[in-house]
Amino acid sequence: MKRLIFLLLIGLALASCRNSGNGELIGVQDRDPFYQPDPFGMVFVPAGSYTMGAGDQDVPYAMVYQPRTVTVQAFYMDETEITNNEYRQFVFWVRDSIALKLLGDQDPDEYLISENEYGEPWDPPFLDWKASIDYEDQTTREILNEMYLPEHERYYRIKQLDTRKLNFEYYWIDLKAAAKKDFSSPGNNEAGSLNNRPQGLKDRSVYIRKEVINVYPDTLAWVHDYAYSFNEPMTDKYFWHPAYDHYPVVGVSWKQARAFCMWRSQLLHSYNIKRGEVVFNDFRLPSESEWEWAARGGLQLSPYPWGGPYIRNTEGCFLGNYKPLRGNYIDDGGIQTVIVAHYAPNDFGLYDMSGNVAEWCNDAFDESAFNFTWDLNASYDYNAKETDPPVLKRKVIRGGSWKDVGYFLQVNARTYEYQDTAKCYIGFRCVQTYLGRQKDDNPNTSSNIYN
Repeated sequence: MKRLIFLLLIGLALASCRNSGNGELIGVQDRDPFYQPDPFGMVFVPAGSYTMGAGDQDVPYAMVYQPRTVTVQAFYMDETEITNNEYRQFVFWVRDSIALKLLGDQDPDEYLISENEYGEPWDPPFLDWKASIDYEDQTTREILNEMYLPEHERYYRIKQLDTRKLNFEYYWIDLKAAAKKDFSSPGNNEAGSLNNRPQGLKDRSVYIRKEVINVYPDTLAWVHDYAYSFNEPMTDKYFWHPAYDHYPVVGVSWKQARAFCMWRSQLLHSYNIKRGEVVFNDFRLPSESEWEWAARGGLQLSPYPWGGPYIRNTEGCFLGNYKPLRGNYIDDGGIQTVIVAHYAPNDFGLYDMSGNVAEWCNDAFDESAFNFTWDLNASYDYNAKETDPPVLKRKVIRGGSWKDVGYFLQVNARTYEYQDTAKCYIGFRCVQTYLGRQKDDNPNTSSNIYN
């Protein structure tokens, strides 16, 4: 017995020494090593520095992209634009969440999780995503009847989902507002003052923003964008028909694209938390500087993602989907949009960075933004309010589209659309900031710490 007690004391002493570091500063020990896998469907874009802006003549002499050197940190980017089928997953998730809530009001024990694993109540309860919804069941259909168009809005008695009710509610933290100093109170203008954000020190909820966004694409964009053109078949079929599953989603506003990124982040974080894994950085829209760096594919002086000054290859074939010549849309292989990854990728492995559809960036559009944004991760963010004038609701779009002439396919060409508008020639793709410096970093190897 004495021998056992002695061994236990020795073990405790050794454990104590290991955890305390013998009085030395060694950091928290026994932390799990971290490895960030490549997100599905995304490619790694390394950190880099490049000359952003015009590298050749400014054809319209707009003076909106003066050349300057900027640096961006490493990130992941979707290798293609978000497709109809990928965006449909978001729409169906919103649809099912509304359905689960309605069913839960009738049968909460089956469709809602009202307490946690310790028997403590959730208020409000969570939706039980493991509960299956049989949309063909008559009782279920009666409960969910309010999700469908009212009878007087139907034709030929076709029962269709009322897409106006597909609203996605999410929250985000306004870090820029939290970081903003308040000089209105005495003493807050002093350097290092701890009271420069008095609201946040008392109640951080003042920086939480709530958004409610209808997620269904504006399928009528094909018609209202071209009044004197017959595009009704695209309006009727483009988003939902399987023939267009792998075409880029269009008719999505900047706000809807941003909501998609928020939902995608929640989807991945929830999965990782259930598996007991750490979460990653959120998905988001790319900044303008990130987009141009990714589009260049490491080619500093090339006006196009594929390199060289031409839009055709040596065999005379077009390298992107745009409006060639004088309206000969079909000459490049497409009429409107084409299936994603139809053309060759750039040197980063990214497809369709020029042509097919233009892409939303996170930045607000300002003609002089290149003059006042920082040269590190350059970005101009402005969250426009509904009451703001239209000029403050402009968001950057990049890359050119199937309806644009070749000039807008250049990697430095920039223009804008309004954040609450949806066009049949604008889509988007997501990015995710890389956790670390570069992929070859190894945090578990001391020799790399200061390299």
